[in-house]
Amino acid sequence: MDTAAKEISPDEMMLLGMAGGLCLFAVTAAVALIKYRRNAISLTRRMERETRDLKFQVDRLESMLNTDEQRVIVWTGNGAHPQVWGILSEQSGVPRIPDQLLAFGNWLTTKCAADLERHLDALFRSGEAFSLTLKTRTGTFVEAFGRTTGGAVVLRLRDLTGERQMQAELAARNARISGELHMLHALLNAMPAPAWQRDAEGNLIWANAAYAAAVDASDAATAVRDGMAFLDAEAADAMRRQRTDDGVFSARMPLVAGGERRVFEVTDVSANVGACGIAVDISELDQVRKELDRAEDFHGRTLDQLATAVAIYGADRRLEFYNAAFRQLWDLDPAFLEGSPDDGSVLDALRAARKLPEQADYRGWRNKMLESYQSVDATETWWHLPDGRTLRVISNPHPQGGVTYIYENVTEQLDLESRYNALTRVQGETLDNLSEAVAVFGSDGRLNLWNPAFGRIWGLGEDQLSTMPHVNQVVDACVLREDEKQAWDQLAASVTGLVDNRMQAGDRMERHDGTVLDYAIVPLPDGGTLVTFVDVTDSVNIERALIDKNDALEQADQLKNAFIQHVSYELRSPLTNIIGFAQLLSDPKFGDLSEKQDEYAEYILSSSSALLAIINDILDLATLDAGIMELDLSEVDVAATVEAAVEGLKDRLAEARINLRTHVPDDIGVMIADEKRLRQVLFNLISNAVRYSEPDGAIDVSCTRDNEEVVFVVKDHGCGIPAEVLTQVFNRFVGHDAGSRRQGAGLGLSIVKSFVELHGGTVDIVSAEGKGTTVTCTFPSEPQTAGRVAAE
Repeated sequence: MDTAAKEISPDEMMLLGMAGGLCLFAVTAAVALIKYRRNAISLTRRMERETRDLKFQVDRLESMLNTDEQRVIVWTGNGAHPQVWGILSEQSGVPRIPDQLLAFGNWLTTKCAADLERHLDALFRSGEAFSLTLKTRTGTFVEAFGRTTGGAVVLRLRDLTGERQMQAELAARNARISGELHMLHALLNAMPAPAWQRDAEGNLIWANAAYAAAVDASDAATAVRDGMAFLDAEAADAMRRQRTDDGVFSARMPLVAGGERRVFEVTDVSANVGACGIAVDISELDQVRKELDRAEDFHGRTLDQLATAVAIYGADRRLEFYNAAFRQLWDLDPAFLEGSPDDGSVLDALRAARKLPEQADYRGWRNKMLESYQSVDATETWWHLPDGRTLRVISNPHPQGGVTYIYENVTEQLDLESRYNALTRVQGETLDNLSEAVAVFGSDGRLNLWNPAFGRIWGLGEDQLSTMPHVNQVVDACVLREDEKQAWDQLAASVTGLVDNRMQAGDRMERHDGTVLDYAIVPLPDGGTLVTFVDVTDSVNIERALIDKNDALEQADQLKNAFIQHVSYELRSPLTNIIGFAQLLSDPKFGDLSEKQDEYAEYILSSSSALLAIINDILDLATLDAGIMELDLSEVDVAATVEAAVEGLKDRLAEARINLRTHVPDDIGVMIADEKRLRQVLFNLISNAVRYSEPDGAIDVSCTRDNEEVVFVVKDHGCGIPAEVLTQVFNRFVGHDAGSRRQGAGLGLSIVKSFVELHGGTVDIVSAEGKGTTVTCTFPSEPQTAGRVAAE
């Protein structure tokens, strides 16, 4: 053995091991295969038995599904076409053909088909089961159940019958009614009109937002919760009384909404289950209706005030309106007009009264007049009435039917046109025969009208003017020197200028031949310009002569004033000496005089004093003329000044037997003035009153204070001043000669006026012959006013 073992090599040993392993694997595999085949045959037999059992069960289930009143649709997960089992009656409205059954929109209502599709999508996505009641297009109801089972989606459809059908119908009806109620509430809630709903007991159960706003509630829920009433007690009572048999109430009534009283159209419907209502705000409509009524009434009253006759016929050709002018024009019976006669009847009545134009074919003329009802545009005709009147008749058809007739009496208009044409011819003849040159230029600057004097003054022939030249051509033909050119340039600028406010202008020109023309440029309303030329050569020459004469007179007056002033100064010194020596002669200390000598001395003294007063007045006037008179202003006691002026005239008053009455209030107070000049004013006024008063007459001197003025009034009851002299009494050296005792130098009132105005006051005189004279002097009492005037 050892020898045999030594003879087997390792490679051989390895090969022998591998061969043994392969044999062992083959034997094991054969045993396993036999066992597997035995098991496979057993499994196959068992599965065949199970398959037969399952097929039997499926057949039995299909039989059960097909015999039950339902249809089952199953979708598997492999996306294959769904399987459909079961059957429903034809009355259910569910199709039997599977393809038609799967087209849900063909046999279900649109909303139900959309709901089913939406729930199926949710079932496929998330396995969300559902149960729906669907309405078919035939009006029946089907119950749909959706479930997932074993990875499949199952939809089962069952027909509802009996009570369940009734329940489904009630549920659908309830849903429909609820939806309609919701939409109705939404619509009412969006309306601006308050709307409400009450139950059978009259409690508020719903209101819209406008209702809440009307009752000043924060929202509709608050208004319903608090039972806030929109209708007041009076309106609620009217609603109960006026509701009709069918429970409807409708009326207009004023109500308070949102704190404001407005007019509403209230409609409320009551039934056994409650009531609902709505209130439409018609305040604006009511206001518009009232405005329309007022407008119609106003238009009627306006048409009644028109002088033009107006008649309005409706679409039925009957008279609807006529104004007072229509009644006056035709003088028809008011009862006939109030009966709304037709158009043809009115024409027949007018023809019977011989108030229409005479027509050979009246019927044809009448039919032609009535054609206005079929016309579109207004027509105009002229009626020449038998009484001599002429009417312009306008027939204006209405777009909605009917015709408005306007009868305009143009008799006076035609007469005026005739008279106007005659007047135009008269004016043309008048212009042609005027010595004044007249030319009218149109708005385009061309000559439109002229008279022969215009061509004669400027040397323009008829052939030149008939072409209606432009104003610039006229200027070129007329201008010969610079003065004329300036005037014509102004004229041309006025004619052709574009100034909005054209003004009338005029001036004077002196022509090259010595002729002097006054021209005027007058703008006309139509945009034209009227130009006139007047030859004033003779007047200018006379005026120049008068001016030269006036200059000479003024120089002579100045020489006279200078002479009087010089003589006054020269006479004052010797006159003062005469007065002094006369006073010495009258003084007993220098020796006694005989009675006659004493009388002569008194005459000398009196005459010298009067002459000195005149000379002083002349010197005062000369000072005023020179502008060097100054006032010595101070506080002046008014009452004392009046008394001093009267005291200086006591001798003259006694001599003339004049009763002087003073009316000065005790509280007259003081004023700012020159006391000397004020006393001089009063002295001159009283002296003048004494001069023109009758013996045993009376003079009234009064003084009053009015606001910031002091008024002195001197009134006599003498002979008065004639009207022709009254306007000159304040002039110098002008006096009223009413007898030797009343003669004067004519300086007193002139001095008065000058001194009063120097104080800033005014003088007024009123006189009537035989009744006396009243002089009123008004002085400012304020120091500022008086000082300012004096300074001026």
